[in-house]
Amino acid sequence: MLSVTVCQLHEAAQGLEEDWPSLVRHVGRQKSDLLVLPEMPFAPWLASDREVERERWDAAVAEHDRWLARLGELGPVAVVGSRPVTIDGVPLNEGFAWDAEGGYRAVHHKVYLPQEPGFWEAAWYESGPATFDCATIAGLEVGLLICSEIWFTEHARDYGRRGAHLVVVPRATPAGTADKWLAGGRVAAVVSGAWCLSSNRGGVDRGGAVWDGAGWIVEPESGDVVAVTSENEPFVTRRIDPQRAVRAKRTYPRYIENPLG
Repeated sequence: MLSVTVCQLHEAAQGLEEDWPSLVRHVGRQKSDLLVLPEMPFAPWLASDREVERERWDAAVAEHDRWLARLGELGPVAVVGSRPVTIDGVPLNEGFAWDAEGGYRAVHHKVYLPQEPGFWEAAWYESGPATFDCATIAGLEVGLLICSEIWFTEHARDYGRRGAHLVVVPRATPAGTADKWLAGGRVAAVVSGAWCLSSNRGGVDRGGAVWDGAGWIVEPESGDVVAVTSENEPFVTRRIDPQRAVRAKRTYPRYIENPLG
């Protein structure tokens, strides 16, 4: 059994300093093995603005560096999330894993980037390489889909064929869209035969973006919703059985071979 925690967090200037001690206590009290953080949680949502400012990007990178240095406060828990990085001058949205023993490691760079009001992501950073490889995190095989990538269901299916126990989805999704995104999480769980875990930004950030919260835990066999976060319960933890993901892959529709390759 594995104890997993999903959450919804306010942006740093709008309440993260208040959220953080409560999250630390929750993770410790629940003896969490794995914590999922939202998409780029430690700075304002830059993609609200179409006009790109390198100084603001660099400040967001630095703010994430500062907060990532505090992950040790969470204790012996593996952490998965996403953050802004600049690699060889190229801005990217980097999915990462962290634990106290091994420290930080990059596991995926976001490939599918929206370009519309409130989500000018393709203006702010570039697509990463089109690789979707499982990573071993907390002793399990984990596939990472960063927000919009959940809608490209071929990758969830491929993670399942690679033996993923978990599909993890850090999100930044706006108010009024929770039902749609949860539907996507349920589909990702069903097509992969993996537990689907997601955390989202919450509240209103200093750029004016309003977030929906609604982090979730979805089981792998029927896509049933096990838990969803809310303003009243911003952190939820459940004990899950990874072997259910192993069994799910032998059942419908996961066992069906794709004749198209």
